[in-house]
Amino acid sequence: MLIEKLHAFTSSRLAVIDFNATVQAAALSLSRPGIGLVVVCNAGGSAEGVLSKSDLVRHLTGPTSSTPPVSDLMCRSIVSCSPQDDVHDVWQTMAARRLQNIPVIDVGVRPLGILDIRDAMKVLFEQEEMQERMLFNYVTGLGYR
Repeated sequence: MLIEKLHAFTSSRLAVIDFNATVQAAALSLSRPGIGLVVVCNAGGSAEGVLSKSDLVRHLTGPTSSTPPVSDLMCRSIVSCSPQDDVHDVWQTMAARRLQNIPVIDVGVRPLGILDIRDAMKVLFEQEEMQERMLFNYVTGLGYR
């Protein structure tokens, strides 16, 4: 199954913030239910980095009391996927890198959504259940009479 089939899930989790936004604005975005990652974009709408709840907590519990822009806290190396990627392949990348969320990015580097690892696992589990039912039906001769 392709990531694009999960658009209803991924688009609802998308949170975008401006490159020069404040830490408070990022915290407000990350405080919304279901949002674990914000995509930091430039004025043209292209993704420049990502900021997670963990990044924000690390900053707030650090020794500095400054309030830098989000661009100073974000991770510039974006691990992302495209709508044409396979869910299983993306899930493997997420599991290997211990990522809870991954942005879905188009060819123009514009964010389309955020894939949560739980959503990927749910879809993969449902696919396995369907294959198990189909195999059971085949072995028992159901539907083939």
